[in-house]
Amino acid sequence: MGPALLAIDVGNTNTLAGVYQGDELLHEWRISTERAATADELAAYHDQILRLRGGSLDELDAMIVSSVVPTLTNGYRQLALKYLDRPAIVIGPGIRTGMSLAIDNPLELGADRLVNAVAAYRRYGGPCVVVDLGTATTLDVVSGSGVYLGGVIAPGIETSLDALTTRAARLVKVDLIPPERVIGRSTVESMRSGLILGTVAMIDGLCQQIRDQLEGEATIIATGGLSPMVASLSTQIDQTDAMLTLDGLRMIYEMNMPTASRHDLVEEET
Repeated sequence: MGPALLAIDVGNTNTLAGVYQGDELLHEWRISTERAATADELAAYHDQILRLRGGSLDELDAMIVSSVVPTLTNGYRQLALKYLDRPAIVIGPGIRTGMSLAIDNPLELGADRLVNAVAAYRRYGGPCVVVDLGTATTLDVVSGSGVYLGGVIAPGIETSLDALTTRAARLVKVDLIPPERVIGRSTVESMRSGLILGTVAMIDGLCQQIRDQLEGEATIIATGGLSPMVASLSTQIDQTDAMLTLDGLRMIYEMNMPTASRHDLVEEET
């Protein structure tokens, strides 16, 4: 079955975590990203949730982390050393991903975006586009031969909602529910139309332009918490895959796992 792997994706708003045994996802959960959390606090958060699922940190063999929050990157490094008694694999320079990057400065690329691109190409082939609906709405493009070509970054739906309600005194928070019509008959309907249908229109327009630029077909995969809702309204999105980032972390771990663990995995598979 392979080692028990804890995969952690630290986003600006939420942190997604999952435990894999081989390629089987046993547990997954989401917590709020607390930038000031210490390694001990992070361990407590995850251990508590694992114990509710019948497990614990003590039972884990390895950890891999992608993070866009530098303070928490260090926190998870410390967690692995202190509670798993081994270093974490952290997505960044020197980590094998099997993907070439055709961009000006590879160091600028967010770890989660690279992980998504790797997972999408390995699962769906190329060319493909990953639409990740998080704090930012990002589109990441992979060629037919598996080269990361670049992408698009725009404000996420909830980020846009926060900006509207913070800067416009008469606008209030609304639930992110698709409106029945484009032309809103109230402020709430109008906001939902702009936030949700506006985001869908942006994504569909960008995906069509990307397909045109690639001079051919591309598979569009949506991931992130709001992906099912957006995909249901989109004319361009082909697949939704909520666990794409965690699966990408597992795949990259298998490319970088310690030699002894890799040998054990091969022995068990044979």
